[in-house]
Amino acid sequence: MDDQNSSNYSLSFSHPEQTASEQVANPLPRAVLRLNSHQLLDGQWHFAHDDADAGLTENWAQGHVYEHTAQWPGSVEEHLAQGRGHQGATGWHDKVVVWYEREFRRPDVAEPEARSLLQLTFGACGYETRVWLNGQLLKTIEGEEIHFGEYTSFSYELSADQLQPVNRLTVRIADNMDAETPRGKQESHVYKRGGIWYQTYTGAVRSVWLEAVERNRLRSRVGVISVVEDQLVRFNMTLRIHDAGDYTIRLQIFDPHTTDRTAPLASSDFPLHLEPGQWQQRLVLEVPGAELWSPEAPNRYRLVAQLIDRDGYPAQIETLFGLRKIEARGRYVYLNNEATYLDGILYQPGQATFKEMQRHMHAMKALGCNLVRVHIAGIDPRIYNLADELGLLLWVEVPSPHSSTPRSRENHRAELLRLVTLSETHPSIIIWSLYNEDWGAQDIATNPETRQYIMDTYHFMQIAYPQFLVVDNDGWHHISHIGRLKSDLLTAHLYTPDLTRWKELLDRLVGGEMTGTAAFPLVVGDPFFYRRQVPLIVSEWGGFGFPDYGGPQDAESRTNSILAFKQELRRRPIAGDVYTQATNIEDERNGLIDPQTGALSVPKGLLASPISC
Repeated sequence: MDDQNSSNYSLSFSHPEQTASEQVANPLPRAVLRLNSHQLLDGQWHFAHDDADAGLTENWAQGHVYEHTAQWPGSVEEHLAQGRGHQGATGWHDKVVVWYEREFRRPDVAEPEARSLLQLTFGACGYETRVWLNGQLLKTIEGEEIHFGEYTSFSYELSADQLQPVNRLTVRIADNMDAETPRGKQESHVYKRGGIWYQTYTGAVRSVWLEAVERNRLRSRVGVISVVEDQLVRFNMTLRIHDAGDYTIRLQIFDPHTTDRTAPLASSDFPLHLEPGQWQQRLVLEVPGAELWSPEAPNRYRLVAQLIDRDGYPAQIETLFGLRKIEARGRYVYLNNEATYLDGILYQPGQATFKEMQRHMHAMKALGCNLVRVHIAGIDPRIYNLADELGLLLWVEVPSPHSSTPRSRENHRAELLRLVTLSETHPSIIIWSLYNEDWGAQDIATNPETRQYIMDTYHFMQIAYPQFLVVDNDGWHHISHIGRLKSDLLTAHLYTPDLTRWKELLDRLVGGEMTGTAAFPLVVGDPFFYRRQVPLIVSEWGGFGFPDYGGPQDAESRTNSILAFKQELRRRPIAGDVYTQATNIEDERNGLIDPQTGALSVPKGLLASPISC
């Protein structure tokens, strides 16, 4: 993403308290590039814990004396512990309200105000975030005074009349352990820390930055749906318009390995009239002779998209994309119309830094995996970019609530839409899970409303995002409606340290036994009869890091067990498997990869399917 600093805007940013060590390059956590410069507002911020939740009534946004400082990005838990003078403390057990504040100088923007404005973006922050500029409450581009969610970015547009020579930015973040909000594996009122449940890690968790953008522009989100048979690519574009008028969207596709921007591989103009607001537009472009994206050959192309106004001024974005097709047909998963066995591993990044996650991704590739299941967490989007580059398939999941209620389902759907809207550029993402092991859908077997919500969401994803496979509830309790599975994959979580029992479970699975195979029945709702009409995935297995569970006592024994269990998987008509797991995290000690260094504790290639298979 080095292109990020190539500039057709001239901005000058500074902050009197920023040290040289803070002025480090940090590619922005998104897939789409703008030909502008940006200013990170990371670094030391003023910080206060609002124990009594008095900051709103006492108007802290108009002025407040802050006792502490905190490093942004960072977690509320870290900042509370530092402020109280004891590292490692959990910090809160029910609800937390914290405030952050810093100043920044108004940048000089070369483009005239009639054409440009400043945009303030939070890479992720939450769960509940309010932002003030010089004491004035801001609204997101979507019109929110309060932004809900903690896994995806959100932006504010700053007009010239809001800016002063030196500006004060104030942020209030509130969170609690409400089981109805999407939490993933962070503890809540329902699931307490320990075992498979982890410490909360929330607040100012990703970068925040300023950049100059055009008033009328394409937003930094591009969806890509390719149809490999006819070499067509469908692009989902989001437009932000302030000035009504006639515009042209120009799409150009280039070979990413050449700097020649005069001879695109494909190009087309799309004239349209636009009114003020935010708009979605589907555009289709043929790419003759395009090479497909796959783990063996992660070919990508560069899309240059311009919104051209009536004066001929182009507001431009760029992104890399790949052409690929994923399909579940019969008992196989097909990638680009070729049956592909998914050699997967479960990945829980937890509180890993971006650098550590990069090491983990390379290590998982070295283990022989072609699939990484990013488990129940919102992850730094730069990891998606790396997966695109390395050729790693990704299975991603919506961070789940911990209770099943109408409100939890509303929160779940909102989180899904935020996540998928900002990640549909990536060819590496092939599977989405809506739920995992009934978390947030505990009544799936008994409540028709829960099942109906999941079915409706599955159908929505099929229509709106056909470039992904969708799993309704991973592990067990998949939904059948009139004998049709409402999941593209039939997945099972199977755990045993005993090889004989392992063979028995696999035989029961491929034999279509829906009860007595996993911890709970594999299918709920209407009767479902498995006849190899859907791919089987053992989406969790292993657990060999726990000696008290019966797992191996040393790395050599673990290696031998993994090889033996993997061979049994490949001897049966199963479409893929996901070993649990990549790294240790808190009490879960199943990792094959050192969390800090990325070093393997087992041989390279261990999780790759045997060549004979």
